[in-house]
Order: sequence, then structure tokens, then C-alpha cells
Amino acid sequence: MATTDTVTAETRVALSPNFRNPAVRVRGIEKRYGSVQAVAGVDLEVADGEFFTMLGPSGSGKTTLLRLIAGFERPDAGTVELAGVDVTRLPPYARDVNTVFQDYALFPHMSVQENVEYGLRVRRVPKSARVERARAALEMVRLGGLGDRRPVQLSGGQRQRVALARSIVNEPSVLLLDEPLGALDLKLRQEMQGELKRIQREVGITFIYVTHDQEEALTMSDRIAVFNQGRIEQVGTAVDVYERPSTEFAAGFVGTSNFLVRDGQRFTVRPEKIQVLSPGAEAPGQLHAEEGAVVDLVYLGAATRMTVALDTGGQVVALRQNLEAADIAPPFPPGARVRVAWDWAQAHEIETSPVADRSNTSTRRAEV
Repeated sequence: MATTDTVTAETRVALSPNFRNPAVRVRGIEKRYGSVQAVAGVDLEVADGEFFTMLGPSGSGKTTLLRLIAGFERPDAGTVELAGVDVTRLPPYARDVNTVFQDYALFPHMSVQENVEYGLRVRRVPKSARVERARAALEMVRLGGLGDRRPVQLSGGQRQRVALARSIVNEPSVLLLDEPLGALDLKLRQEMQGELKRIQREVGITFIYVTHDQEEALTMSDRIAVFNQGRIEQVGTAVDVYERPSTEFAAGFVGTSNFLVRDGQRFTVRPEKIQVLSPGAEAPGQLHAEEGAVVDLVYLGAATRMTVALDTGGQVVALRQNLEAADIAPPFPPGARVRVAWDWAQAHEIETSPVADRSNTSTRRAEV
């Protein structure tokens, strides 16, 4: 990342596709809580109208940075800019941002319509205008006709939609979302992911989204910043972060990766890129192949995950699509000899993260 004092044009292009007019820019942001460095000198730019996700495990600094942007916390060092204006010392109400929380924070004694109108009422928007804008916001989140209900009469997904409508009705330049889908069940969370992306496209507001869910980040984001111990390991599109991870941590946290060292270079290969063949079978094309034995087999529904101990040492994980019926015996049960093969063009050289396991060959699964 660029330093606080010097940000070259080349670096800005890498940080943001619209670097000339970023919606949010943070430079050299630091935040400590006693001896704990929650955010350690982060530089970041988010483009106007972008769906930007901050992804990382608990304690990685992503939520703290979101609170610094919102104004709920003051940085120990660095600056926060909104649309080019330094807002570092401004209180939350003076910043053109709104925040959606995981717990909805709805007023239980108010109706849905009144909850959505609340921010407009505080701003002294005339009643007729706020009623119309609140109804439009509820239509946007597909809750039209439910304005007279109380939050307790709604499902969890509906309450989250009300919280979203209450935030977008004020038409902020930036909407901050702190793990807003974390309390929902898997099916509803997946439905809401699509809804959030649809709403963001329609309203055109810059979304900055915090999550620890890798699938959520890959599904919804224009770009993703991977956080680790108060720092950013990588910023890029979903394809960049998944297919071309910069560090061992990024490769291991976003999905599952196999880490291999060959000829003194460290690579990551995704499990779905590895083919499992019968022992002695010729590898297709120019694929690199190694022998080993299956040590674990896990049925995942659409695919089967196989862990193979290589004769040369270490293990790799491979995914094999279940094209046959589920009740057919697996062709490579535990103990079976196999050959695994991959294309080096689909392997990606990586740097070693400070907190990554430094063994020569390892497999790391994301901790969710």
C-alpha cells in the first residue's frame, strides 16, 4: 500500500477504479485499544457508486475501520475523507453516511412506516415529503403495504429490509453495513445478498460492507479488501482475490487453498483445479502429476472433497464433481492409490503472510 505522504497515480488506479473522485479515502489510519492495535496504518480508496466489501476474521480490524469512517470512533493517526472533504474530526451526524447494523436497531413502539420516516423527521423534512419518501423506500426493499405493521410482526429478513429502507431514505452518499445479514439463516441470507446488490445498483449509493463470510463477499462485491491483524492483505475484484491471491493468508481465508513449494517457489492451487486420476494414468495435456494415497473422503452433495497424501510429502485437497448417483461407491475410497494433476498455469505464486503457516506443503481452510 502507498504511504500516507505519497500516493502515486499508479497506486491510486490500483486502489480504486475512480480514484479522481473517491467516495471514501482513508490515509494512514491507526487505532489502538490499550496494547491492541486494531487498525495499523491502513490506506484505502472506495469509488463513488461502488459495492466495496471489507472481509476478514473476527478481530482483523474491518469493523473498527467502518466505525472510524462512520465517526463512531476517532483515529489515533491518519485521516478520513468523504468526497474529498476531510471529516476526521466531525461527529457522525455531520457526515453524509448512514449505518446498517446486524441487530436492526428498530424502534419497537413505532410502525414500519414511522421507523423509516424517523431520520427525515429529525431533519425536519415536511410530513408529506417524508411520508412519500418512506413509502418509496419501502417499495424499493419490497415491503410496500407493510408500513402499518410493528417490527415484532415481521420476520428477521423483513426487519433487515426495514433497517435498510430507513438508511437509504436519507439518500446518504455512503451506506455502511456492519454484517447486516449475520443473524439470518443460510437460505434467507443468500436471498438477501441478491436483494442488497439489486438495491445498491438501483439507488447508486456507495456501499461499504463488512463481513467474515467469504461467499457473501465474492457474490456481492465490486471489490474486496482482505483484512488480517489490522492490515489489508489484498484489494481486488472477486476474481482477483480468489484466482490470484497475493499472500498466503488471502489464499487461505478466501476459500480453500493448497500451498506447494516447487523449485524454491511457493504456489497456491485451488482444490477444484486439481484432477484425480487412477494410479499410472497419463495426465491430460501438459498437466503436472504426482502420486499419492487418499486419506480422507467427504461427501458435500454436489462434489466430494478428497485429501491426498503425496508420496513426495505433504497433502493436497481436491474437489471431484459428483456426476454419478450418490449411492454408487466412490472410485477412490480412503486408502486408494491415485494420481493428482494440475496445470501450473492455474497455480499462482504467492508471498508469505506474517501469520501464515510456513510449512512446505499445507492446506488451509477458511475459518467461518
